[in-house]
Amino acid sequence: MRLMRGLIVTIGLMLTVLSLEAAVLPAGSKPYGKTYGQWSAAWWQWALSQPVAGHPFVDDPSFNVATGQSGSVWFLATPFGTVERQIRVPAGKSLLIGMLNTEASDLESLGATEAERRNTANFLANHIVNSSCTINGVAISNLNSYRVTSPEFNFEAPSPWIFGATGGAGVTVSDGYFVMLTPISAGSLTIHITGAFHFSVQEGDPFDFDAAADVTYHVTAH
Repeated sequence: MRLMRGLIVTIGLMLTVLSLEAAVLPAGSKPYGKTYGQWSAAWWQWALSQPVAGHPFVDDPSFNVATGQSGSVWFLATPFGTVERQIRVPAGKSLLIGMLNTEASDLESLGATEAERRNTANFLANHIVNSSCTINGVAISNLNSYRVTSPEFNFEAPSPWIFGATGGAGVTVSDGYFVMLTPISAGSLTIHITGAFHFSVQEGDPFDFDAAADVTYHVTAH
């Protein structure tokens, strides 16, 4: 009887893992005809176009997940701090989870050329540590394969925008971790994301900086 119970638990855990793996689109795939890198550019175009009030990067009561969302894929961000969000999304949408990631734009004076901006984004993303993402308590495996770089892309930022007082047209590249889920069915799921940026002069970096994220999304699809 004890052996039977053990087999049942093991099979249940295997089915849970298989279910999760089926729900996460592989890093090398092209969801809806776009690579992960192209989707990361679309995610940043969405994020950089948002007003400061209620911005998805900020733990603000006025945050509304539906702001700026359209199409088959909805975007989720990972603000710094310990943040818990209750959100409602339409059933049948895929969720692109922007875990910790970065971009380097000309509006921020982070490079005069694409090569310079790409080097800056890569340098910043190399300082992301302790990344994890679980769906209903099951960890996504091989998370390093979900670090992607974007093609160079244009964006339009409002004034003020999330990274400055004056927005406008800009060009940038991004680098970091993104995970896309298959279309979600009606019901609920919990997404838990962690990670941090770590820079240390003592370790050879040009400045000291630490910022961590511990974010939980309670998602209701309807």
